Amino acid sequence: YPSGNLAIIIAQARDQLMCIVQEDEPRTAKIRALFQSDGRSTCYYPTGDEWINMSIQGGQYLDQAGNRVRRWMWPNLLPEPQVPLSPIFISLNRYVGVRILAQDKIFVSFLAMGRQAKLNMGTKVQVSTGSQLPPPARLGEDELLLLAFRVKILQLFDRMRGCLNFPSSEQWNKMQPPMYLISQAVKILELCMAADISDELANSIKAIVNA
Repeated sequence: YPSGNLAIIIAQARDQLMCIVQEDEPRTAKIRALFQSDGRSTCYYPTGDEWINMSIQGGQYLDQAGNRVRRWMWPNLLPEPQVPLSPIFISLNRYVGVRILAQDKIFVSFLAMGRQAKLNMGTKVQVSTGSQLPPPARLGEDELLLLAFRVKILQLFDRMRGCLNFPSSEQWNKMQPPMYLISQAVKILELCMAADISDELANSIKAIVNA
């Protein structure tokens, strides 16, 4: 960002790429969007609530109250021709926007100081005639652990900020974490319930985010 804060991170985890869009914040920057090369993507409202969620099957658009506004399937996964997807455009903030035109045309655009960068985070899944849709992709053990430790680190940073703001008081130790961290912790626990992981690992992740 013009402020010097990191806006977009491109990372490789095993055999796939990840694109993470962060908010324009100096320290504990919120994640505003996460795109993966296997077709899974999620965009979040500034509050941390889910905005758009996509998979290799399709996607859904939610309002800030959690109500579904739109839902779609990618045309190449359907047996018969469908009405083309109406383009979707959202502004994550004043610099970063997301435009969804098709499964292989999902663009993350960054515009600042008269210059623009555009990344295509779309992917294409070919399905043979008569075949069934693949099961929904789930996060692996390593990904779940990384998400849990990220929330834990952000929680520790928040506690450190409280200690600096109230150096002569123990009140900071009783303060609750911000709502967006609580929301992210709940989402990770929901992902654990949907994933095929051992009870021991699920309990470990629960202990990490709830410590």
